Amino acid sequence: MPMSSSECKPFTEEQEALVVKSWNVMKKNSAELGLKFFLKIFEIAPSAKKLFSFLRDSTIPLEQNPKLKPHAMSVFLMTCESAVQLRKAGKVTVRESSLKKLGAVHFKYGVVDEHFEVTKFALLDTIKEAVPDMWSPAMKNAWGEAYDQLVAAIKTEMKPSS
Repeated sequence: MPMSSSECKPFTEEQEALVVKSWNVMKKNSAELGLKFFLKIFEIAPSAKKLFSFLRDSTIPLEQNPKLKPHAMSVFLMTCESAVQLRKAGKVTVRESSLKKLGAVHFKYGVVDEHFEVTKFALLDTIKEAVPDMWSPAMKNAWGEAYDQLVAAIKTEMKPSS
């Protein structure tokens, strides 16, 4: 049963510490990691490429697509920064664009639950590879929880933009 965003599970101090610690290491490589993260998504779910207008008719190899890297980096950054802010803000916060806008865009392009699941798997895998010596079940849970709360907030806004 998915929780509505108003009844967010509290993000603990321990979870926050794990997220912040790993994010501080990953931050400087966020462009590379973002790209890796998206390449993993497409490896698991090749059909997800159809959701991106700039990939749909492109013949360029994915990792050379000029629009994929900046997009991937901004999604990775947003996810990680939202996770880092979770406890401080007590709710999901996004800097770049509003949750409303994110919801509308995901709705418009037909993003479904499976896409969010694949993305979660790819994200956790990317982080695990980025900080192997720090990775633990507790860290996996912390990032998983942060991601779930971000997705719950986006899904609340998934309707046509007015």
